[in-house]
Amino acid sequence: MSIEHYENFPVASVLLPRRLRRPVVDIYRFARSADDIADEGDLSAGERLALLDQFQAGIEQLQYHQPPMLDDPHSHIFVPLAATIRDFQLPLKPFLDLLSAFRQDVTTQRYADMAALLDYSSRSANPVGRLMLHLYQAHEPELLDMADAICTGLQLVNFWQDVAMDWHKNRVYIPQELLQQHDLDDGYIEARCLLQRQPGADDRWQEMMQLLATDARQRLQSGMPLAAHLPGRIGLELKLMVLGGLRILERLEAVRFDVFSRRPTLARLDWLRLIARGLSRSPLSTSAS
Repeated sequence: MSIEHYENFPVASVLLPRRLRRPVVDIYRFARSADDIADEGDLSAGERLALLDQFQAGIEQLQYHQPPMLDDPHSHIFVPLAATIRDFQLPLKPFLDLLSAFRQDVTTQRYADMAALLDYSSRSANPVGRLMLHLYQAHEPELLDMADAICTGLQLVNFWQDVAMDWHKNRVYIPQELLQQHDLDDGYIEARCLLQRQPGADDRWQEMMQLLATDARQRLQSGMPLAAHLPGRIGLELKLMVLGGLRILERLEAVRFDVFSRRPTLARLDWLRLIARGLSRSPLSTSAS
């Protein structure tokens, strides 16, 4: 699996216990491969959906306790995944939810309101956190809720960080309702992407983006206590992922949400600071000092 596709997913991380590295890679291979079907290459929408149907059939086979077919073109994904699901008694719903979200990636480029976007995030991001908790046998309802908050928060941070990149893929994740409430529309995003700078509507843009950033921050902070419930080094990794999301929000605020001139990212110094904060007892404050 290409590490270039790393997206808030601890793939074979040195912080993972050795016994969990293979299962995590098995889950990641499934999710990444299906996601690439939805997003990458030059396939038509119909071809993408047909391939995702094959993934659906593969999960349904496991649902009915049927072993994967060795001659299936995706057997390299489903044979090891079936063993991981069996050995760790993983639920199948998160896999089906991911496939539902990937289908939506093929057919949906705009979201009417925040409820629609959160529904998408509940299927595109949250299943990964839920599967990780099942691997750790830490899937009490309150822990799943905290994992959902973190996964949705990180998903939203990625959306707000990548507004310009997503526009070039004909995707706008900012809810249309929210754009209208601030007297903005897709045309404003298009102009900013093409011209990079367009004075006049910036106050409205900044006000809207600040609302979105505040919402994402609250979600990440509400999920942070989950790290204390996970054993060993994975708690530290989870804390660093949350702190990384919070730091990206700071970066966005520092440039007044101008994601068109330059995409805010984390530099090496940021990560060194985050590691120090992750090891501290009060990591929620992420202001750069």
